[in-house]
Amino acid sequence: MMTANEIREAFKKYFEDHDHLVVPSAPMVIKNDPTLMFTNAGMNQFKDIILGNAEPKCPRQTDSQKCLRVSGKHNDLEEVGRDTYHHTMFEMLGNWSFGDYFKEDAIKYAYEFLVDVLKIDPKDLYVTVFEGSEEEGLERDDEAAGYWEKYFPTDHIINGNKHDNFWEMGDTGPCGPCSEIHIDSRSEELKAKVPGRELVNKDDPQVIEIWNLVFMQYNRKADGSLEPLPKKVIDTGMGFERLVRTLQGKKSNYDTDVFQPIIRKIEELSGKRYNVGNATEEDSLTNPTDIAMRVIADHLRAISFSIADGQLPSNAKAGYVIRRILRRAVRYAYTYLEQTEAFMYKLVPTLVDEMGGAYPELKAQEVLITKVMKEEEDSFLRTLATGISLLENVMAETKAAGSDTVDGSKAFTLFDTFGFPLDLTQLICEENGLKVDEAKFNEEMQKQKDRARNAASVETGDWVVVREGGETTFEGWDVTRETSHILRYRKVEEKKKSYYQIVLDRTPFYAEMGGQVGDQGILRCGDESIEIFDTKQENGVIVHFTKKLPTDLSAEFEAIVNEKARRACEANHSATHLLDQALREVLGTHVEQKGSLVTPNYLRFDFSHFQKTTPEELRQVERIVNSRIRQNIPLQEYRDLPIEEAEKLGAIALFGEKYGDKVRVVKFDKSVEFCGGCHVKSTGNIGFFCILSEASIAAGVRRIEAITGEVAEEHYYMQTDLLENLQGLFNNSKDLTASIQKTIEENSGLQKQVENFMKEHILRMRDSLIKDAVEVNGIKVVRTVIPGMTEPGVAKDLAFQIAAQLPENVIIAIGTHNEDKPLLTMMISKNLVEERGLHAGNIVREAAKLIKGGGGGAPHFATAGGKDINGLQAAVDKAIELTNL
Repeated sequence: MMTANEIREAFKKYFEDHDHLVVPSAPMVIKNDPTLMFTNAGMNQFKDIILGNAEPKCPRQTDSQKCLRVSGKHNDLEEVGRDTYHHTMFEMLGNWSFGDYFKEDAIKYAYEFLVDVLKIDPKDLYVTVFEGSEEEGLERDDEAAGYWEKYFPTDHIINGNKHDNFWEMGDTGPCGPCSEIHIDSRSEELKAKVPGRELVNKDDPQVIEIWNLVFMQYNRKADGSLEPLPKKVIDTGMGFERLVRTLQGKKSNYDTDVFQPIIRKIEELSGKRYNVGNATEEDSLTNPTDIAMRVIADHLRAISFSIADGQLPSNAKAGYVIRRILRRAVRYAYTYLEQTEAFMYKLVPTLVDEMGGAYPELKAQEVLITKVMKEEEDSFLRTLATGISLLENVMAETKAAGSDTVDGSKAFTLFDTFGFPLDLTQLICEENGLKVDEAKFNEEMQKQKDRARNAASVETGDWVVVREGGETTFEGWDVTRETSHILRYRKVEEKKKSYYQIVLDRTPFYAEMGGQVGDQGILRCGDESIEIFDTKQENGVIVHFTKKLPTDLSAEFEAIVNEKARRACEANHSATHLLDQALREVLGTHVEQKGSLVTPNYLRFDFSHFQKTTPEELRQVERIVNSRIRQNIPLQEYRDLPIEEAEKLGAIALFGEKYGDKVRVVKFDKSVEFCGGCHVKSTGNIGFFCILSEASIAAGVRRIEAITGEVAEEHYYMQTDLLENLQGLFNNSKDLTASIQKTIEENSGLQKQVENFMKEHILRMRDSLIKDAVEVNGIKVVRTVIPGMTEPGVAKDLAFQIAAQLPENVIIAIGTHNEDKPLLTMMISKNLVEERGLHAGNIVREAAKLIKGGGGGAPHFATAGGKDINGLQAAVDKAIELTNL
């Protein structure tokens, strides 16, 4: 039986033997495509070629591409673990033809590889072809069907509808019919009862699609019409995990050697058993322990590959997706495997052992992946405990209101704010005899999605061709102004604004990439100047953003970059390279860039390092950078350098970046990096370098913010002015530090005196309030309003002091205010909470309406703030009234 690694290599070798160039997988995290966060299909890395924006280095190519599908129409996240074949991260085996072979050879290669190389019985294979579409004016794909008939009987060739058998890149762009290959892995007995053709695309877990051959032959325009592509493209994608499952004779992807080593390690660490071979398939699909292990094994891969490609968990965009995946896995481990401490990070070495050979970035980034994952696990486990505590309060409120259904909006708040998933909320509620209003939860979820969709809604028209021509020539490394013509433009409509995107034949404008922001400037023709407010790269094309179009689109223009901003960007970008090198010299060669931002005003540099950088280390880094600035080291630039030669120069490449065969290398003495950005001609042009801050942004990742040039000069002047002002305040120009230290010590002493005074004052108030307490039905009631209370914590301290003297049968309501900020504090002895069902949180929430505020808390202690101090006495009285003494 072939192993997973052998199957992957067999695929690549077959197509390499058929004149295909084997290319490495592109990063799973996409950096320069505004339409995608993650690579979700094998075609993503070839998008520029398919769109006609780049020439292929070889017309035939093949690869194994790591993909992630957790958002948009390919959102399988909630299915993962609950069935045998859905995944977040998966591998897509693909072969490609760009204007070379088409349907006949694509079908022949697919059949030969599956049947002749892998020895799959053809009677178990079924293929689909596009049945046509009247609304599109498209006929059945008889061409593909005719080629398939060379290999299969007609009852193994099935018509498929537009949804299943017409592939589109998006609302516009290349598209075409496709043929899916399905395999029937059922027993002979079941095959005899129901033919496999009747189960194709019917969600049978044993009759599944393994390969899709896409025949791109049309271009979808913005008006919905289709036009033939000038160059036809073959794009195929085969699900690696499903293929391995078939060849290894398993009923579940998770039973193959793709996942079993990870699952065995989960068993070892958790002490739980995965029931492969000891339970029916139906039992395993519903067994919470088995589901949890499948979820963890799958999500481990998605998280690890994302971090290796440079995407750290965060609260925004792609980072939020990764954090959500990780938290889903942690929650399953916590709930069903009883893992109350960080657990998943211990699985990373096993993953590296299994997949590090095919994907060396895993091994190279193993330490970072492990540290980031552990810190994220620790953080969410703390959040999970908080969420459970909050949910207990919600359940208590629900029961107190006489209901058996938790408000769905509160369940959504737990999910949205604390990452507390609905199914876990439902599980805990069920254990406590409650249910959740799922319809209300879904309503709130939809509102959030609508808000996000509306905020991000963008409509683009078709490109309008002004001038026939080739690609844009970028001149910005050498000049900041260039004579240009408009090649094409299109209008873009967003929710609250519209603008134009313009493509020029020649441009000095740098498009945002590699951390450097896009250039701004103008497009001038005679007396007319059109502002270019941003420049970006979209699908390999440099796009200039303008608020309006020039009057004469066919005219010759002068494209002029804002030179002052560009020079500041160049200084900051070159300083970033010097900073990177200096950090490696001071902290060690483990330092790797994890992100950067280069603007005219400042630079930001994220790097791997596993402890706080000391002030002495930062000062040393600054000294090294400024020393190299003073040396006025000239820029050495290598353009179109073969990547092998760049590596011989010692150029530093970034993990998660996709490089072509030829690259640009920027060198300043010891600093040698792959880079497409703009730089100073020599380091002296940077002027001066100053670090503003250093902090942690994720486990094992630090961030430095720094400034150069004029901005650093202005910063120096501000610091000098500040020192002079302080010296004036302290009337001391000799030893300012000693003067400030003396003032701090004096202030600290006075503060301690005030604290001692307040303690004595609280004790006197405690004794007075206890003495004046009113007894009602055997319960002592303490109520008071104390004006001018400067510290909100004093009321809490006072309440606890009284409760310490009167531990049972006491109700305390204290109103305090400082200026116009009222505060209501309430404490109920625990015996009254238990015997009478009183809840301080519910009471203060109601009473706080009288001070135009709100609050809450635990059954025995709660607080509420407000805006109206005139209602404070009434709020105190209302709190006592609501206890129903």
